[in-house]
Amino acid sequence: MIILNNAKPIDGGITAPKGFKAAAVRAGIKESAPPDKLDLALIVGDVPCTAAALFTTNKVQAAPIILSKQHAANGTARAIIVNSGNANACAPNDTANALKMAESAANALGIDTQDVIVASTGVIGQELPIAKIEAAVAGLTDSLDSKGSEAASKAIMTTDTFAKEFAFEVEIGGVPVKVGGIAKGSGMINPNMATMLAFITTDAAISAEMLDKALRVNNDFNSVCVDGDTSTNDMVCVLASGLAGNAPISTEGEDYSCFCDALSNVTLNLARAIARDGEGATKLITCNVTQASSKEAADAIAKSVVSSSLVKAAMSAADANWGRILCAVGYAAGQFTVDNVQLTVASKKGMLTVCENGKGVPFCEETASEILGEEEISILVNMNETHEGSEGAALAFGCDLTAEYVRINADYRT
Repeated sequence: MIILNNAKPIDGGITAPKGFKAAAVRAGIKESAPPDKLDLALIVGDVPCTAAALFTTNKVQAAPIILSKQHAANGTARAIIVNSGNANACAPNDTANALKMAESAANALGIDTQDVIVASTGVIGQELPIAKIEAAVAGLTDSLDSKGSEAASKAIMTTDTFAKEFAFEVEIGGVPVKVGGIAKGSGMINPNMATMLAFITTDAAISAEMLDKALRVNNDFNSVCVDGDTSTNDMVCVLASGLAGNAPISTEGEDYSCFCDALSNVTLNLARAIARDGEGATKLITCNVTQASSKEAADAIAKSVVSSSLVKAAMSAADANWGRILCAVGYAAGQFTVDNVQLTVASKKGMLTVCENGKGVPFCEETASEILGEEEISILVNMNETHEGSEGAALAFGCDLTAEYVRINADYRT
């Protein structure tokens, strides 16, 4: 777990903040799924909530994305309903079924359909069995619970191997404020705001404008790459109940910064967990870029390194093939020089510099292999373009590329 600044990790996931309940049931959406697989989740605010959301940049967009864009446009929402097992993308009756999904939740909760966010994840192109979802909604609403985060986090999983939920608490103006979230994502992950879904709640009192800004500034999901594919269904949605009792945040300042700290702790840890759970992955790869000419250049370089199939394959084999890393640095977008680049690999087994001033340096291959044999490894890229502590720094998260990834995706539909 990564803990930034003064945030305190707490239990409870998406239902840790005041005013939220969640639930999950098995609707039987994917017939080949195990009989105990939860596949339909609901997250509900006790009160109308401020809302902000980000969506996939893929030009092919699933019906739930199109509908939820419309529903989130006014900056308010009350509930999120999400299914796994079917993406409801490019499928027969996809638009109508997305709306029916929202209506079924709205009717059961006694709220406006406009206040329901809809999300789906699974196979593209197959018709959503909407009758199964409608039949399951009553049981879903009946089981809403202030401790329902874990069930919801499991229901949204597809090829994920573990549930992903985090919550943190900070003080804003002396008032405890909580932010919690759940996410799913294992393959088709290359968010540009894969299949990646993330849902976050907070009890902070914050305006829609500032919530939207905070989400865009702290969107750590853009720093993740599993396989370079941006999904048709990517979505990140935040609901704020305002029940913490802090003075409402309507402008930038100390309170806004404190809120961003809490939000970033949640998004950063969820992003890291998604990378660690990449399909077929055996290793989490973190690329840490420092002393770049700008934050934008650092972001591009870090993402380029963790996105490289050749780098990912080398890391799978614990091979310190630094030329692949330098190559990935060099084709990153942006203006920067590579003459002074230093590359270092690191893990709990130690650190080893393999490149200085853009050139290879002698190193012990056995030591390098031992360092890269760990489950969590870091690639440190010092661009040496500016002074220490500048804004030209970034983190990105990825995973190794294994034969198991190919097997999973070769057999995904069957």
